[in-house]
Amino acid sequence: MPTPSMEDYIEQIYNLIESKGYARVSDIAEELMVHPSSVTKMVQKLDKDDYLDYEKYRGFVLTDKGKKIGERLVFRHELLEQFLEIIGVKEENIYNDVEGIEHHLSWNSIDRIADLVHYFKEDKTRVNNLLSIQKGVKK
Repeated sequence: MPTPSMEDYIEQIYNLIESKGYARVSDIAEELMVHPSSVTKMVQKLDKDDYLDYEKYRGFVLTDKGKKIGERLVFRHELLEQFLEIIGVKEENIYNDVEGIEHHLSWNSIDRIADLVHYFKEDKTRVNNLLSIQKGVKK
């Protein structure tokens, strides 16, 4: 299992490859606000742990294992954003809140949150009822 730090890198690499077709050390460093040397060290560790294939000066690609983890991490991030939006968290707080909690929840908790998001999306009156509760309006 990857560490929370490894997860951040895998998720970022996955997102960059999905959006640009490639991920460079400088892009990852910029997105994660770390030094390029830190990215290089982590890329080497991810290569050693078979999350990506890395060749010095030639770049890297995610392995099947890395892609699978990347997809799951992106799913988790997007799900938590949806959940916080549904329950009425202010938009300007959502990203930082997700970043703060995503590594501290078990996959079982993530699956239950997915059930809850599905429950609310299935019937918009449920979301409206929740918003009414938040506004103090009684039914």
